[in-house]
Amino acid sequence: MKTTLLAFAALAFISTAQAAEERRSTAADQTALAVTIYNGDLALVKDARRVKLNVGENLLAWRGVSARMQPETALLRSLDGRRLTLLEQNFDFDLLTPQKMLEKSVGEPVRVIRTQPVTGVEYAESASVVAANDGVVLQFADRVETGVPGRIVFSRVPTDLRDHPTLSMLFRTDAPPVTAAYQQGSTGTEHGLELSYLTGGLTWKADYVAELSAKEDRIDLNGWVTLTNTSGTRYPNARLQLVAGEVNRAQQEHLRPPVMMKSLAMADAAPQMQEESLFEYHLYTLDRNTTLGDKQTKQVALLSAQNVVVDKEFRLVGGDWYYHGQHGDLGKKMKPSVFMEFANQGENLGIPLPRGVVRVYKKDSAGRAQFIGEDRIDHTAKGETVKLKLGEAFDITADKKQTDFQKLAGTYNSRGGVIESGYQMEIRNAKREKVVVTVIESIPGEWQMVQESHPHKKDSASSVIWQVPVPAEGKAVLTWRVRVKY
Repeated sequence: MKTTLLAFAALAFISTAQAAEERRSTAADQTALAVTIYNGDLALVKDARRVKLNVGENLLAWRGVSARMQPETALLRSLDGRRLTLLEQNFDFDLLTPQKMLEKSVGEPVRVIRTQPVTGVEYAESASVVAANDGVVLQFADRVETGVPGRIVFSRVPTDLRDHPTLSMLFRTDAPPVTAAYQQGSTGTEHGLELSYLTGGLTWKADYVAELSAKEDRIDLNGWVTLTNTSGTRYPNARLQLVAGEVNRAQQEHLRPPVMMKSLAMADAAPQMQEESLFEYHLYTLDRNTTLGDKQTKQVALLSAQNVVVDKEFRLVGGDWYYHGQHGDLGKKMKPSVFMEFANQGENLGIPLPRGVVRVYKKDSAGRAQFIGEDRIDHTAKGETVKLKLGEAFDITADKKQTDFQKLAGTYNSRGGVIESGYQMEIRNAKREKVVVTVIESIPGEWQMVQESHPHKKDSASSVIWQVPVPAEGKAVLTWRVRVKY
């Protein structure tokens, strides 16, 4: 009997409740905020708040959401274990501005406040807004005016204009047992709610700064994460996580162009972010909360590694086109590319490196760091090698020419023939120390090295590599003769 009375009382409360009035929730209600940013202009926001709710239907205006949120991804859940039934939601991103007020008031009455030029007394006239496309057109009782001087006074703010991006949600909460706290006329009790959604306008990228040692055999590497927020709202005191990897997404119908922001100056790196595996990706977590302001670029430390062993390489790469026919000079004063590589391993490093740009500096004789080159790296797993192209050598040059060409079988320039050709490369070194230059040639078809001045390494079916030592302020000559069957 007692159970029946309690159920009846609860039903009576719901049936006699007034229509749900909008209740606003702002950032002041937040208890926790977490932002996970992915590659490719995508972020997951989890916003937890304490909000007063009534039993039955509630209309909640969740203010301060991202202006670029994907409303179809919004998920509201109770942190107190109560059942929520979502009935309707509206995403209001048409923000309140004077122009928007005019556009939304077309056909509505307004008052125009003017000042009498002689006496300075203000007076008002009634009018209605006819148009607000490029300026304003007002209909007075006896005339139509444009470019009206004075102030336009509106009777109200249009209901579909908000001063902040807002997600309005109409939902029903379950009825707890009837107690003194849940009587008719109750103003509601606090509930813990969490709104999660996907949004654009939050991006991140990794940047690395490497300082090369005087002997050019080690680097100090600092990694930074550059965060850019153009989502239309701020995220105060948020727990920040970053996902490195390519998450598959359904094709978007419309993509907004990215907004370029000015980067902040770099400082010394703090302790690195915590890294862990997440499915087939890698998750980086900042060890403290941070605030992402709207229209702001922020940098946080990703990693710091000292005394990382590096190798420097001078590389000359040839083609395969001149093995088909007869030629003369194949290049004059060619400059080798300068590469620097290091292994992503060891105590100092050895964590998955997100895709980004590595900028390398070296101190001059006065101790001032000078920029010497940069290159982009892809996502790099632990244990893999990072290879950076920094530029071209100034003091090392090479001349290459074909020294001989013989058609041993087949028709000239035909497929199916056998050609034997000889080549010479003279490498000059104006530096005060000796260098080793890596020469790479791509040889087509079935080939056989007939003769060479330096031993080669067969790197692949069509690639051959020579390591050529060149003395200080001297030169070295590499020659080779190859037989190619097509």
